[in-house]
Amino acid sequence: MAPIGATEGVLLHGTAIALGDRAVLLRGPPGAGKSDLALRALAAPPGRFSEAAFELVGDDQVFVRRAGGRLIVNAHPRLAGLIEVRGLGILPVPYRAEAELVLVTDLVAGGDVERLPDPWPVTDVLGVPVPVMRLAPFEASAPLKLALALTQQPWVGVAN
Repeated sequence: MAPIGATEGVLLHGTAIALGDRAVLLRGPPGAGKSDLALRALAAPPGRFSEAAFELVGDDQVFVRRAGGRLIVNAHPRLAGLIEVRGLGILPVPYRAEAELVLVTDLVAGGDVERLPDPWPVTDVLGVPVPVMRLAPFEASAPLKLALALTQQPWVGVAN
């Protein structure tokens, strides 16, 4: 698969949230539920799956750059600390300056989510393979699934 962008970095459409130092990029068309899922994840307290709470990295547009073999994601400078809350507008929220991008999540309808992805699909971001999870964003368990994915990393050790 062709790289998403060049090695110096790329601006991507999506929302990034982090759990500790690990971030997930939520992708989907406008209205797919990226900001809504991020907002629900931000509201979830630390719990059984992680001692950390989710933090916003960037909403709507994020910048990804390569640092060695890792990918670092941060907010577009004009959007840092802002999230769109449908029906309320664009509001300020606490945010994390940057995190390591370890997962891409494509937001899809519930029937389009594989029960047991094997192998995990991957996408190439700046020459770095990143696992891709498909997720129904409006399911009540969606934020918990993101927390489990970021803490358990079920794609590790699965041949792609």
